[in-house]
Amino acid sequence: MKKAFFEVYISHFLFKMIHEVMKMREEEKKLSSRKLGIKRFFKKRWVYPAIYIGAGAILLSTFLWFQARDNEGAKENEFGYESNSGHNLAGEDALEVNSPVEDFEWPVADKNIVEVVTYFYDPAATEKEQEAAIISDGNSFYPSTGIAIAGKDGKTFDVQAAMGGKVKSVKEDALLGNVVTIEHADNIETIYQSLEDISVKQGEKVKQGQVIGKAGRSLLNEEAGIHTHFEIRKDGVAVNPLEYFQKSLTTLQNTDVKKSETVADEEKNEEAKESKVTEDESENAKNDNSESNKKGNDSGTGDKENSSNE
Repeated sequence: MKKAFFEVYISHFLFKMIHEVMKMREEEKKLSSRKLGIKRFFKKRWVYPAIYIGAGAILLSTFLWFQARDNEGAKENEFGYESNSGHNLAGEDALEVNSPVEDFEWPVADKNIVEVVTYFYDPAATEKEQEAAIISDGNSFYPSTGIAIAGKDGKTFDVQAAMGGKVKSVKEDALLGNVVTIEHADNIETIYQSLEDISVKQGEKVKQGQVIGKAGRSLLNEEAGIHTHFEIRKDGVAVNPLEYFQKSLTTLQNTDVKKSETVADEEKNEEAKESKVTEDESENAKNDNSESNKKGNDSGTGDKENSSNE
């Protein structure tokens, strides 16, 4: 009985061992076939480029996803911005950021009906051109810091703003006539002299082409007749207007304007002009006094004649 049981147990054990060996061999065959399949797969030419492209796409997608996530989570105050913070951006001092860039235009509606009678004085110009840019008041000569524009028919005409801006000042000058100064960006100004019937006031905002007055006369440039003297200045330095018509404000902003000998002469001329006005006023006062003395003498002579007749 025991012998039979032992034979059966041995037979079962041997059968199980044979089964395990067969199973291991099957797994070895499958594993070797898999290895061969993988080796064959990686031997194909398109495998490695495809792997590189796929890896790059995964990395790029991950980067974009994180970036989009950061943008969505960013708050306004993280960048130092405040929501208006009580500032009135719609006030008078607010700049029109989206306003179009303007070009300098002639200060008249139609430049074909006017002509330049006095040109801008340029130290580098020819002698003939410099002579055409000299202003004479009879006793003194001054280099012109702008251009004098007169109507071809000799009549008055409307003077317009050459560029939109804000009226800086409106002055009455005994020598230059009425003067309007309009300020633009970055210390750039346009000046209009010898005006009559001024239609703007200090602090008023004007648009390009808006009428600011009419051409008139001035004591400084009487030879020009009815005209307007027009200037363009940057940082207080006069530039030739004819060189900047049809050019944008940015062009002048990017131009390096230096104080030249002309400007130094101009400052001297301003002093001379003030001195001339003072002299004229003194001369007028003397004339008034002499006329008064003459009238007094005539009156005294008449009284003496009347007394002698009596």
